[in-house]
Amino acid sequence: MSRGKFITFEGIDGAGKSTHISFVASLLHDLGHTVVTTREPGGTPLGEKLRELLLSENMHLETEALLMFASRREHLAQVIEPALARGDWVVCDRFTDATFAYQGGGRKLERAKLEALEAWVHPHLQPDLTLLFDVPLEVARERLARSRNLDRFEQEKADFFAATRDEYHRRAQQFPQRFRIIETIRPVAEVNALIDGLIREFARA
Repeated sequence: MSRGKFITFEGIDGAGKSTHISFVASLLHDLGHTVVTTREPGGTPLGEKLRELLLSENMHLETEALLMFASRREHLAQVIEPALARGDWVVCDRFTDATFAYQGGGRKLERAKLEALEAWVHPHLQPDLTLLFDVPLEVARERLARSRNLDRFEQEKADFFAATRDEYHRRAQQFPQRFRIIETIRPVAEVNALIDGLIREFARA
């Protein structure tokens, strides 16, 4: 049985990525694939407990990064790697690019430390396709302002999100073969049409 494909959704809070995950999962299902949708941090019972801590409790920056990768290791072992081995397609809301963006770009943790953790936790696995949902910072901030019950990341100030967004774009430049940038300032129907074309092309490759 051939290995499945691993698709990740990335973007700063307010970029609109979560709106489109179910659309992509349904499209892949219609194309004949078995699809596993999941998220980070989280994705497993242990990971969801760690997610609750990460989104609500203040902690040392290095503790935060280590917990992100601890949740990821469990997620890989229990969900992602078995699904790919079965030939399933995995659609994941955030992965390691988010840790580089948030803990590295936003929080300023040294990139070398994140690279060492990445090499330890998943040395031979990267997403096959990463959709980076992007909007101008002021649009993302306006969307967040309309939300309720913001977690501790969503409550960060504009300069944090500017640095996070910059790091996402640096990652996209570093790995152009797997990144596709989706500008979500356009109407949802237009964004869906763009994603539809990208996913169909990717599935044919």
